[in-house]
Amino acid sequence: MFQKILIANRGEIAIRIMRACREMGIATVAVYSEADRDALHVALADEAVLIGPAPASESYLNIERVIEAVKRTGAQAIHPGYGFLSERAEFAQAVRDAGVTFIGPSPDAIRAMGSKTNARALMQAAGVPLVPGFAPSSVQQGRAGVGVVADADFFSAAERIGYSVMVKAAAGGGGKGMRVVNRASALQDALDSARREAEKAFGDASVYVEKLLVAPHHVEFQILADQHGNTLHVLERECSAQRRHQKIIEETPSPLMTLALRARMGEAAVAAARAVNYVNAGTIEFLVDADASPSRNFYFLEMNTRLQVEHPITEAISGLDLVKWQIRIAAGERLPFTQDDIRARGHAIECRVYAEDPANNFLPSIGRVLFAEEPRAPGVRVDAGVSTGREVTRFYDPLIAKVIAHAETRADAIAKMDRALADYTILGVTTNIAFLRDVLASDAFARGAVTTQFVDEAFADWSPQLDMPDEVLIAAALSETTARRQETATTDDSDAHDPWLRADAFRLGHG
Repeated sequence: MFQKILIANRGEIAIRIMRACREMGIATVAVYSEADRDALHVALADEAVLIGPAPASESYLNIERVIEAVKRTGAQAIHPGYGFLSERAEFAQAVRDAGVTFIGPSPDAIRAMGSKTNARALMQAAGVPLVPGFAPSSVQQGRAGVGVVADADFFSAAERIGYSVMVKAAAGGGGKGMRVVNRASALQDALDSARREAEKAFGDASVYVEKLLVAPHHVEFQILADQHGNTLHVLERECSAQRRHQKIIEETPSPLMTLALRARMGEAAVAAARAVNYVNAGTIEFLVDADASPSRNFYFLEMNTRLQVEHPITEAISGLDLVKWQIRIAAGERLPFTQDDIRARGHAIECRVYAEDPANNFLPSIGRVLFAEEPRAPGVRVDAGVSTGREVTRFYDPLIAKVIAHAETRADAIAKMDRALADYTILGVTTNIAFLRDVLASDAFARGAVTTQFVDEAFADWSPQLDMPDEVLIAAALSETTARRQETATTDDSDAHDPWLRADAFRLGHG
């Protein structure tokens, strides 16, 4: 087993990996940018290495600096987390070339599934269902997105498939490079704009076209595969509650799942992983027809060759620590359980708490977190990357924390999540907590009928209730009083007895 692991990431996922390592008796190394000098993951690591000045947004993408850090600290393995370098085949190869273990799949597997167009071809050969579409390879299109494949071929394919269609970037994810096209006259603009966005985001302007599925469900299967040929799935996650193609609420088991459908989709997920000789943890994502018939159709969407943001809900119902198993698999251990051993225990839901304003086009809310108090209750877990006094900067994703609720039934899990969100106090930045609670309270969510379009359509004009919580009024008074004292810079000893300036006054409700 490894004695020291470097974590090539930041925020809540870096902290999550550190906690798993600590329980396994493994020392951890954090890397950080200048903007993250005071970040929580830096404070919690056993060692920390500065890898980048401004621009801070690029620091965690600097392969050379990360390799230098692992050599300097003597770590035997690198865990990439998710995002940043986690799905870069060249990074996985550089780690191996440095004589260090990459906690993840092989560079070949990452490369094979990194291009959605190449992945479609592999899945077709493996017999995994695909959405009807036209997907020329990145090589055919060239780096600039044009080559031997002419735009006329895309027009012909769209006519053959039938409108509406979706133009998608061949590389990357996160909703970038995606355009819905309802008529032929809009296709050229969609191709051009999707290519520009994909080139900027992923360095690859290649695109493809798929039939637009109307109001589908987004269901993914968690994969675990060891180095000894054992590949299995750890059940599914429902990820249909999205805004702008970004997941905000996930749950497991999926409310639409039947035993027969789970068996079919699970077999397809395992076949997809085996098609690229996949090793370690990964996720196969599917779109599922809105039609609720017993023979419901599902289609391969993509494979994420890394850990997912929403992995904690799978841990909650399976009893498995996925991060620990990532580490064990990378160290050469064999999975000691089979597919038949995997059973769901209860129901789990995850909500992503962002520093953003849902009433203002989900714009990030940048600034210092003046106070953060997490909910505490049986069956509630919070994976946070930001705490009191820490900054939410413009350089990175504004995810503050993930809240996970686990209960015996789905109804109980929803109620527990709502209570946990109500008990989560975050002051200093705007969050999406009220928005999440309203989505959870909707009739569609209660019925398990949320599709990928539901949130964008049903909450397009959402605005928060105007009732001001007492905690906010107290915090505002505290902030104003503190600012006034600092401005006057008085030396009056009476200030020392001002209860507003006492540190324990920050413990709202406990002062």
